Amino acid sequence: MTALAAVPTDSAVIRPTEPARNFIPASDRRFHFEGRMDFTNREAPVVVWQGSQIALDFEGPRFVLRWRDATGQNFFNVQVDNRNEVMGVSAGATGEITWPHPLGAGRHRLTIFKRTEALAGQVRFAGVELETGARAWLPAAANYKLRMEFHGDSITTGACAEDGAKDQWDDRRTHNFALTYANLTAAEFNAELRCEAVSGIGIVTGWIDVTAGEMWNRNYPRKDSALADQTWQPDVLLINLGDNDDDFPRSRQQPMPGNFTTEYISLVQAMRRANPRAQFVLLMGGMYSSSQSVPLRQAWLAAVEQLEKTDQATSHFVFTHWTQNHPRAAEHRLLADELNAWLKVQPFMQRFL
Repeated sequence: MTALAAVPTDSAVIRPTEPARNFIPASDRRFHFEGRMDFTNREAPVVVWQGSQIALDFEGPRFVLRWRDATGQNFFNVQVDNRNEVMGVSAGATGEITWPHPLGAGRHRLTIFKRTEALAGQVRFAGVELETGARAWLPAAANYKLRMEFHGDSITTGACAEDGAKDQWDDRRTHNFALTYANLTAAEFNAELRCEAVSGIGIVTGWIDVTAGEMWNRNYPRKDSALADQTWQPDVLLINLGDNDDDFPRSRQQPMPGNFTTEYISLVQAMRRANPRAQFVLLMGGMYSSSQSVPLRQAWLAAVEQLEKTDQATSHFVFTHWTQNHPRAAEHRLLADELNAWLKVQPFMQRFL
């Protein structure tokens, strides 16, 4: 579905589950899902990754979203007929969220967009309750031109995108993937988007105890998670990793890992085996380490040189703009403008323009 922009407003309130009026379970084929989700339980799939979307067309003056088994913090942009509300589901909550505005007659489009990252929390989507007798339909298929997939760290997840002067991690309401360069780039090219990015993650080391190589192809951002279904294949796969491999050891007055180049190459080659037809774009930049660290830049360029030498469907792009804090919304717009301008003149993109 069309990528959503954030229009923050007050979150709706979760209330205890009540008897259904006209309950449509998540397993109903009228729902449209996008993103890497856990469909092990079709009655209540787990919404895991940022940018995942659920859509339904319906009629009636009201609707209620049902959720189950929430962990951590989960915030969504819930949009109906171009009106947006930020709605949160707290850890452990099993209940309902009611749309706070009356709806007129006719057919409406509901789109639910996960704005917070997988590492912050996940939640099961159980379905939608409509008024008795109200009808629902599968939304018309989006006319996407291509598929894009992003892998990255907190820059790509939208961490702190709506924060003030300081980064904060206690309230994830201000973390918003909808405003990221990744989501803006997908919107620019009318691309169906998936994003498996995790704050703090690195190639060799980082701020969390899992590396990109251990989770890039899994349902959850954990090394013990089941492998994800790889049926969905991107046309363009973009990787923006490495910042934490410099930032984390530097915070402890330690050097970058000496095996960064070889491990970066191994990760990209593993992704290539799983995505044989995709154009790979290796990205670098956006924050201090990935822009200003000489050791990181040298190690990354060494990996890029070897990968591009052996794979003609691999290229690279370096952002000019960078920030000390995590990029805010305006800075993501600058990063997206840089990347979009470069992509538009690349030969591999011409068939999608």
